[in-house]
Amino acid sequence: MAQLLLAVVSALSLLSPRTAAAATSTTSGGKPLVTAITRDAATKLYTAPLKDALPLVLDLSGPLIWSTCAAAHPSYECHHAACGHAHAHHPPGCPRTGHGVADEDDPFRCRCRAHPYNPFARRAGSGDLTRTRVTANATDGANPLAEVSFTAVAACAPRTLLAGLPAGAVGVAGLARSKLALPAQVASKQKVARKFALCLPGEGNGMGVAIFGGGPLFLLPPGRPDVTASLAGTTPLRGNPRVPGYFVSARGIAVNQARVEVQKLGPLAVALCSRIPYTVLRPDVYAPFVRAFDAATAGRKRVTPPKPPFELCYDSRELGSTRLGYAVPQVDLMLESGANWTVFGGNSMVQVSDDTACFAFLEMKKEEKQEGGHGYGGGAAGPAPSVVIGGFQMENNLLVFDEEKGQLGFSGLLFGRQTTCSNFNFTLAG
Repeated sequence: MAQLLLAVVSALSLLSPRTAAAATSTTSGGKPLVTAITRDAATKLYTAPLKDALPLVLDLSGPLIWSTCAAAHPSYECHHAACGHAHAHHPPGCPRTGHGVADEDDPFRCRCRAHPYNPFARRAGSGDLTRTRVTANATDGANPLAEVSFTAVAACAPRTLLAGLPAGAVGVAGLARSKLALPAQVASKQKVARKFALCLPGEGNGMGVAIFGGGPLFLLPPGRPDVTASLAGTTPLRGNPRVPGYFVSARGIAVNQARVEVQKLGPLAVALCSRIPYTVLRPDVYAPFVRAFDAATAGRKRVTPPKPPFELCYDSRELGSTRLGYAVPQVDLMLESGANWTVFGGNSMVQVSDDTACFAFLEMKKEEKQEGGHGYGGGAAGPAPSVVIGGFQMENNLLVFDEEKGQLGFSGLLFGRQTTCSNFNFTLAG
């Protein structure tokens, strides 16, 4: 029986993409899908067990799902619509060589080649456009209900492209605003809303949670309201046709409720990026911003020299604490909608040693600007954004990316609700 099962599985792996999809997909009755998120301490990246329970790195800027592939795998033809979608966003530093190559087994067939990109190693590769099995769980927002698998369009990548990823990761799950990113494929396959909620865990806090296809989302302890129904604010999502990531627009930045005067006139372009651990600001915005925080904390004991890469570090034993983190001046990103994304001490101060905490905002380096602000601008895509929000500032803050309404929603730091992103109940509902 075991040999028969193995033969069936092997045969399925050799089927065409369309046939393989029919053979392995299951449906969840239109329910959203939930997956756990793990923060890797060594790389400060976030992974989810999405490829046959193996981890993929979550990348808000990534337009594709990509991973290593078995030697025998199906491939798309160059004229397939999916092949065009795969080439809609070309990775930096990768020469344009057309959509495919002649199939080794059939010289009259053009086999689609995609170009997966590892933003952490800043390297691109080349591999067949294929299908992979995505596995998650249907959910009612309170618990996982049942495992769900479906075949998704993905790119094969050489094993060398895994450099710089967390140990055990087999690829990247792009979450960007593209047709082959994971959220779009879940919405299409599962017939759910084109939206997803992302709740990144903090260091040492356990697993976070992502839900694809809409809410609700309930966090422990029991009896708490749906977090997606009580967001602190929303703001329109802005886009760039050449860059598939997530942008919002801000009217300005405030420190301790005092507006920071910056040289740039007009709105600030703000991007959200899970590729970097800490928020970076363009030099023209960073300089007055860090001066304002320095002035607002003039009475606090400094640690000098500061711990690289940070500019402002403090004796954390004398900062004082609240349920929202260290008692330091709040930072407000004043969004175009009129809502403020408020950063309290829990997301502004990072503990770098037992008695030292540093202001977790960095200046965007020249090479980062030239390379496009971590995938959000530069070159033909225009200037790098004024602010790129990194992972630390998104931790323990539920973010709802709603493509149907064209808006971003955010809960604010969940410590204020006496819960965290690690309080989703992953016990399978009976």
